[in-house]
Amino acid sequence: MQKIKTIFFFLFLLLGHQLIAQTSYTPLGNKEYILLDRIEIKSGLEGFNASYLKPNNTKLFVNEIELLDSLQRNKNRVAANITTIDKYNITRYLMAHKEYTSSTSSFNNKKTAFNLIEVNKPNFFMAINPAFQYQYGSESASNQSLYSMSAGLTARGLIAKKVAFNIYATGNKERTPLYVRDFTKAFHAVPGFSNYNFTDSNAVQYYDIRASAQWTLAKFIDMQVGYDRNFIGNGYRSLLLSDFGGNSLFFKINTRLWKFNFENLYMQLTPQFGIVNNASAKKYLRINTLSINATNWLNIGIFDAVVFGRQNQFELNYLQPFTFLRAMEQQSGSPDNALVGLNLKANIRKQFQVYGQVLLDEFLLKEIKANSGWWANKFGYQIGVKYVDAFKIKNFDLQLESNRTRPFTYTHYDSVSNYSNNNLALAHPLGAGFQEYIVIARYQPLKKLFLQSKIIYYTQGKDTSGINFGNNILRDYKTRPTDYGWQIGAGNKANCFYMNINGAYELTENLFLDAGFTIRNVSFTKGASQNTTMINLGFRWNITKREFDF
Repeated sequence: MQKIKTIFFFLFLLLGHQLIAQTSYTPLGNKEYILLDRIEIKSGLEGFNASYLKPNNTKLFVNEIELLDSLQRNKNRVAANITTIDKYNITRYLMAHKEYTSSTSSFNNKKTAFNLIEVNKPNFFMAINPAFQYQYGSESASNQSLYSMSAGLTARGLIAKKVAFNIYATGNKERTPLYVRDFTKAFHAVPGFSNYNFTDSNAVQYYDIRASAQWTLAKFIDMQVGYDRNFIGNGYRSLLLSDFGGNSLFFKINTRLWKFNFENLYMQLTPQFGIVNNASAKKYLRINTLSINATNWLNIGIFDAVVFGRQNQFELNYLQPFTFLRAMEQQSGSPDNALVGLNLKANIRKQFQVYGQVLLDEFLLKEIKANSGWWANKFGYQIGVKYVDAFKIKNFDLQLESNRTRPFTYTHYDSVSNYSNNNLALAHPLGAGFQEYIVIARYQPLKKLFLQSKIIYYTQGKDTSGINFGNNILRDYKTRPTDYGWQIGAGNKANCFYMNINGAYELTENLFLDAGFTIRNVSFTKGASQNTTMINLGFRWNITKREFDF
């Protein structure tokens, strides 16, 4: 509740400034991201080039899709490869976000039938919808059934065409697979949440409350304050910032100027608990990203972050928006944890997107050249490719991705300064010290039918006999047993094969019938294998399906 009050405090503080046309953001996990990926790759429109910053700016993408829709209606070559199902998805997208369509749009003044409650006045727009799901399943590793139940609401609105808001609130109860229960016991967290309670029979319950307010301070400067999640990258995973760490209080400034996009993200995190003792310091994260559209098909982004703890206030040095944080961190003589990185994306031949990330936590070039496995060479990289309408099959998309980080990446000697939130990794769910390969196939053969298959294989060195082998980012890196010889798989080497097949049929907008089948097999150098097979059936309304793919 205190965090929600803080959101509105910032909002009213800033409303005294002159505001102009606002923007809102598309929630993470929404089906619309599949459409936006396809349109970005196939259209080559430059307005999509900052799409690695998520949640996406709805107003900007509505403008781009309206442009594409206009080109398509005029039979422009740019839109020639848009399929019939793409056109259907574009129509649904513009209907769902009509408050941002142009005044001449055919969607602008129509009531959207799939909003349960809708108010559409000249100076006020609001849509309220239920958020509900029930998923039921079983697994071979346990004789207990699996289930997930959620109930709540989602709302969005636009006040005087100046301030937009989003609200999502659900109560949730679930019994997760056995390996996820083991994760919860080890990390004192449910994936995505740490504020939970155990109920009977190994089930957990928790609330998921998110809220944000958005406004445009100047023509090219957007601001957002909220309690929600953020993601940086074009991949399925992110080595820079993902939504795995759950919700946090944040303030965001996004500035667009010519071919540049500059974003400042300030977050208040939750320090870890229940694993190590920590001081009373509050935990913060400050991220700068600066990207340039080098061409209409190539985007290059620089990532710069610092995570730190302070007992009384935010570190005022880090409020300077253009400061290079590693230099500032060294000059202030603080024990803060600074990281830098690179995000790249290239759209090729209106069929492919090649993307990647490089994350540098700490390293010495001479130690890399020595190839002796020095522990503090802490870095990671991602490389991936997306292929739309693969093999000339309409609305069949493939994605291949590889992620790798060295042991001890993201770790710190101060438990407040490691790269975590809510006892969960802020970047990749596996933490550190892994090599991962991902293959995802998505197919929409019919307007309302969505099929997806996912295969993940990874190798990771796990802690054993209480020894720190660098995979758990919550552990103090000073507890390492040696300084040299660190490679991927050091410790109790785990090999995991994960395969999931899902089908979803959309009865009406965002009301899905789901069916899924999952296999997860893990073998260790030491210890018994952990194998399970799972099936599930269910339905969900305005909720993203929960997946535990790690």
